[in-house]
Amino acid sequence: MIRNPILPGFNPDPSICRVGDDYYIATSTFEWYPGVQIHHSRDLVNWTLVKRPLERKSQLDMRGNPDSCGVWAPCLSYADGLFWLVYTDVKRFDGNFKDAHNYIVTSPTIDGEWSEPVYVNSSGFDPSLFHDDDGRKWFVNMQWNHRTESYGGAPKSPAFDGILLQEWDPKTRELVGPIKNIFAGSPLGLVEGPHLFRKNGYYYLTTAEGGTGYDHAVTMARSRNIDGPYEMHPNMHLITSKDQPGAVLQRAGHGQYVETPDGQVYHTHLCGRPMPPKRRCTLGRETALQKCVWKEDGWLYLENGTVVPDVEVPGLNGATLAEKPVRTEYSFDGGKLPADFQWLRTPEPQRIFNLTDRPGHLRLIGRESIGSWFEQALVARRQEHHSFRAETVVEFQPDTYQQVAGLTHYYNRHKFHAAVVTLHEKLGRCVTIFSCDGDYPNGRMTFPAGSGAALPPEGRVQLSMEIRENGLQFFWQTEGMGAWQPIGPELDAGVVSDEGGRGEHGSFTGAFAGVFAFDTSGRAKTADFDWFNYEEL
Repeated sequence: MIRNPILPGFNPDPSICRVGDDYYIATSTFEWYPGVQIHHSRDLVNWTLVKRPLERKSQLDMRGNPDSCGVWAPCLSYADGLFWLVYTDVKRFDGNFKDAHNYIVTSPTIDGEWSEPVYVNSSGFDPSLFHDDDGRKWFVNMQWNHRTESYGGAPKSPAFDGILLQEWDPKTRELVGPIKNIFAGSPLGLVEGPHLFRKNGYYYLTTAEGGTGYDHAVTMARSRNIDGPYEMHPNMHLITSKDQPGAVLQRAGHGQYVETPDGQVYHTHLCGRPMPPKRRCTLGRETALQKCVWKEDGWLYLENGTVVPDVEVPGLNGATLAEKPVRTEYSFDGGKLPADFQWLRTPEPQRIFNLTDRPGHLRLIGRESIGSWFEQALVARRQEHHSFRAETVVEFQPDTYQQVAGLTHYYNRHKFHAAVVTLHEKLGRCVTIFSCDGDYPNGRMTFPAGSGAALPPEGRVQLSMEIRENGLQFFWQTEGMGAWQPIGPELDAGVVSDEGGRGEHGSFTGAFAGVFAFDTSGRAKTADFDWFNYEEL
């Protein structure tokens, strides 16, 4: 039995690809590095992270990209003995423009080294590459119209100006032939996320509509000709929860069709699981999978007979979900960052961390402030549960208040909480709290614990946080204390979410738990972390 979401935590815009008996899903990573997550499964139930392919400066450099920019909506496919990955690097979010540059990379193996990128176009985001039966390849993406009041956080339908189609020549590695706008979308509007497939003489086009909030939907259309005209699905939308506010899986939309070797059919989609009372999705947009059926009218439908996605869906061959550990203990032995962790924007991680200067430790090199769009030393893993505990231990000897290191619950520069070790003029070395409760656009911090609590002048400091749905409590202790000490009041963990602060459509990533350091004096003070634990509560 498939249990949705199959990829919990921040894993949006799922593109699915089957090669033999192997299934792969690529999801967006936005400003987190390396770019694009690819998970693998053989039963559609259990999924394992196998690669983040955009891992070199020549492939992806997001320094300076604003929050919620970077890698949007990848498309993964397989043809001609190669895996093909199409992706967007978005350079602007606010105002009328997006500056969305689209690229293609390839690899003969999913977990190997991927090629240098080939630039394709910049007319809009959410690109997709379709390999037709006759060997021709077609590139589709939404077209962005800047001539409307389509400001970030409040999308307007006229900005989403249809789906463009153009042939792509793999020999010249260029787009060729006419550009055609093949689909304007449904009355719901905000058409994006196009994927093409061919079946029984028709070209089927699935798109995302309604924006990636609570009106999101998967819309389906078909045509005998690849360039249209396209007729709409009888229900207009294949998958949506927009009219069912009580459904467990909300914000359902943006996905892709896949067939099993024996002809069973499924469709991925992103979703969100809002927490009451404010309906904030603290886990971001997650990936789900729905069982579908073809009916006599030649259209695809959810097997459950509705358009509303299910939490439990039949899998393959009676597969069951493998039991996952409640607690994951990460060490930094072996000189390699654990696979669950990422960092922000920079393709030069040696500037912000290493695991070699002090073997067995993650050394963070203090650079720019928490929330910098260029070079901040923040290493973190996704929040995958509504309630969890994270803890770590740090060795850090600040000699100015401009040097800070600690533990953070992080979304972006205006949505985070952090327990930090720093220096205070009167307390000396101390532990306190930095918090930004969604103050957009200014990003002003508050200090819920004031100046904090004095620490011994030397020695390791343990930091932890417990998130229980919408509440967050920080704790600390030094070795030998024997008990965790709470610090500060309970904080609003729910603001560290898609809907927090700026609100729906204002940001599109997810909450992370991790460690960070900065040194705004410019002296690159280092902080050493021995371990990091994450535990579902």
